[in-house]
Amino acid sequence: MPHHPSAEKRLRQTETRTAINRARMSRVRTFVKKVETAIASGDKTVAQTALREAQPELHRATTKGVMHRNTVARKLSRLAARINAL
Repeated sequence: MPHHPSAEKRLRQTETRTAINRARMSRVRTFVKKVETAIASGDKTVAQTALREAQPELHRATTKGVMHRNTVARKLSRLAARINAL
């Protein structure tokens, strides 16, 4: 437990930031899962629209500092390659 006021404040800030980041990551995972289920079903048009919806969410995770930009680029590239292979 923190013993100084500044440490108590940092603890509060960390808890709120963790909750926000967890929600953001959950949202990103949901959008990626929609793309993956569309790929698994084999429907290319649905998969493409799902990827178009997931793309801004992944980029938003980058700008908010939840994910690294290279990680997002890699995930988008792999999803796009899987859709093009359909």
